[in-house]
Amino acid sequence: MRVVIAGAGLAGLSCAKYLVDNGHIPIVLEARDVLGGKVAAWKDEDGDWYETGLHIFFGAYPNMLQLFKELDIEDRLQWKSHSMIFNQPSEPGTYSRFDFPDIPAPVNGVSAILSNNDMLSWNEKILFGLGLVPAMLRGQKYLDKCDTKSWTDWLKEHNIPERVNDEVFIAMSKALNFIGPDEISSTVLLTALNRFLQEKNGSKMAFLDGAPPERLCQPMVDYITARGGEVHMNSPLREINLNEDSTVKSFTIASLDKNEKKELTADAYVSAMPVDLFKLMIPKQWKGLDAFSKLDGLNGVPVINIHLWFDKKLTDIDHLLFSRSPLLSVYADMSITCKEYEDPNRSMLELVFAPAKDWINRSDQDIVDATMEELKKLFPTHFMGDDKTNLRKYKVVKTPRSVYKAVPGCQEFRPSQKSPIKNFFLAGDYTMQKYLASMEGAVLSGKLCAESINKEYSKTPQNVSS
Repeated sequence: MRVVIAGAGLAGLSCAKYLVDNGHIPIVLEARDVLGGKVAAWKDEDGDWYETGLHIFFGAYPNMLQLFKELDIEDRLQWKSHSMIFNQPSEPGTYSRFDFPDIPAPVNGVSAILSNNDMLSWNEKILFGLGLVPAMLRGQKYLDKCDTKSWTDWLKEHNIPERVNDEVFIAMSKALNFIGPDEISSTVLLTALNRFLQEKNGSKMAFLDGAPPERLCQPMVDYITARGGEVHMNSPLREINLNEDSTVKSFTIASLDKNEKKELTADAYVSAMPVDLFKLMIPKQWKGLDAFSKLDGLNGVPVINIHLWFDKKLTDIDHLLFSRSPLLSVYADMSITCKEYEDPNRSMLELVFAPAKDWINRSDQDIVDATMEELKKLFPTHFMGDDKTNLRKYKVVKTPRSVYKAVPGCQEFRPSQKSPIKNFFLAGDYTMQKYLASMEGAVLSGKLCAESINKEYSKTPQNVSS
């Protein structure tokens, strides 16, 4: 069976991978000349990589880890110590750590929280721990119900001091969805905390050993094409053409490298495009259908990713760092954390600038200047004196609409992978799956989409991990 998939991000490639595993023929179409969608990356004039985002792989990503295993590329994940490290704004140049001991969950997580005395008082730890009990005991249904309130409102409802937000969850909220705790749905943070506390290595982090398009996406393409599938770049979807019964007749595709348009027909069709792009492509005959009209409630959040190359080393920490800065979310010295970017003498910081809504239309220079002011607070001794560290070059990558903005109430707007149209399906982290807006969510959505197609057209549906 032929299946045409619009979008070669993790969701589209994952869908194609699991379709070829079931003997189908996926044809993946990518609008750009780079794989990966939200994990895309490029090389600059010096041959240095710069990426769409700072991408972290967690132990609580079972579908992603299974994908690495099936592609035989598990060795490309560089696992770091089981810790979460926060900058200390009150003591510039210092850090506070949550270290998870090598003991079963949830004891290791509880131990990590209780052993950190820099950020929370004992009273705050106890009140926060009691508030988390329902999330740990009542499961996913409880987590989904919490989508009616923001994280800040959830804390207030459970009598947890606001300082817990200031010390820990402003940073975590921005890291998870690029917005603050007053805006983010409590379901997002509770889901992450539930995974981190319920699974021994749930919060353990890994960096890919190089750029995602080459080190993760290309192996997926190789796997797909070796089994009869196709992947075409520079081939954006221009129109979804319908039959009289509103099922899909064909996709009109622009072949940018040939400067022409053509129609592709298949047995089934998939949109694996970001939700904001897909909304622009919805045929008018579908607009009144509930599954598609609800998508108006899902909107991408602006994100800015910054790369700064310095002439000296700024840090020796081989890990992700939570900046606790009002402008910056998380950052890492990629010259240490990523094998391909390694430089023993000079740092390359990759930073997420969030929230970005007030900055997305500012100049790159304005954004870099503001970032440097924040870095002077984080590394005060490095940017003064005759031997100060100097910025060699920078790259700023703006994504005006990235992952869907996970505000309270948006869960009800998320569609299933099987649409109301018999031969049309959806993949993407915005579709309904429990890992929300993440790389894991994108991969799982692709698996679930492939499963839906298989069930629709086959009597032997595949088993999908959850």
